[in-house]
Parts: sequence; structure tokens; C-alpha cells
Amino acid sequence: MSDIVIREASAHDLPRIVELLADDDLGRLREKSTSPIPQYYVDAFNRIAGDDDNLILVACEGETVVGTLQITFTQYLSRKGSLRATIESVRVAHDKRDLGIGSILLKHAINLASARGCSLVQLTTDKTRTNAHRFYEKLGFRPTHEGMKLYLSK
Repeated sequence: MSDIVIREASAHDLPRIVELLADDDLGRLREKSTSPIPQYYVDAFNRIAGDDDNLILVACEGETVVGTLQITFTQYLSRKGSLRATIESVRVAHDKRDLGIGSILLKHAINLASARGCSLVQLTTDKTRTNAHRFYEKLGFRPTHEGMKLYLSK
């Protein structure tokens, strides 16, 4: 997998990123991968790209985007005023899973968090994604907290 390049996403990558987000049972229910992509994805991408504390990364095999994640850096008062990194929306193309691309992508994000001085990296993953749970645990993540969400109408 030495031919995988990790870089910050560009607006040109957005349709492929949305396609990756929609490429599983849960994603099909909550994402809309159409051409052209809906404006709300463009608006969200632009807000993220304009925020120095947010990054969308892509893993590329040649010119093809085969993986993505978002990392957000948040300053906290707790833990002695520590900075944390939150990783979300981790996806690898269905036909590229189990090849090490996800590990390369996550390790890159972890290195960015370390370089920024983060005290910890956190993520959430749906309870039904048992393969993802095993993957994250192999990278050293531990299920230390119970996450809760309150969905607001949109």
C-alpha cells in the first residue's frame, strides 16, 4: 500500500467523498449521492474547508479517492485545557477494504493530532458497525465511554 497518498480534500473530491459516505447500509439511509450532489454538501464542505480546526482528508490510489475521514480539533477546559481531535466519517471504498488503507488514513490523522499537541484522539462509530469496532481497537482505540445523541429535526 505504499502507493496510497493522504492529502487534504479539495472541492473536486466532494462527489466521490459523498459516494463513499453513502456506500454502506447505514450510509444509504442517511446520505444522498446523486449527480450533481446536493448543495448542502457543497455548503458544508466550504464551511469545513474555511475552518482551520477542521480537515477532510482523502486517501488516494493514483488519482482515485479510495478513502476519507474528517478530523476536528477542539479546545477543551477539561483535562487541564487540553486540545482533542475527533475523527468522524471514516470510509474506505467497498472494494478496497481490508488492504490497509484505513490504517494508513487513521495513522495519518493520529499523527496530525499529535503534531498539533492533542492530548487524545476520539471517535464515534455506530454500534452496528462491529467490523469497524475491531478495526479501531486494533489501532489502539478503546470503548471508554457510552455515547449519546439527541437528534434534532432538520
